[in-house]
Amino acid sequence: MGALKGIMAIVGIAAILVGGLWVLQGLDIVRWPASSFMLGDTTWTRNGAILAVVGVVLVWLARKK
Repeated sequence: MGALKGIMAIVGIAAILVGGLWVLQGLDIVRWPASSFMLGDTTWTRNGAILAVVGVVLVWLARKK
């Protein structure tokens, strides 16, 4: 079970980071890459927030005893 929790934690952290990037791109705060279709699109703000919440849940489940 230890390996599964480690994988869940890694995937959760990756989801939090990618979700955060999507939120910032959707809010037009991070303009990288400059030609991204995600810039200024609030759909990606919502998708990023959902992904980040899923990541937090995965990390929480991985740390639960």
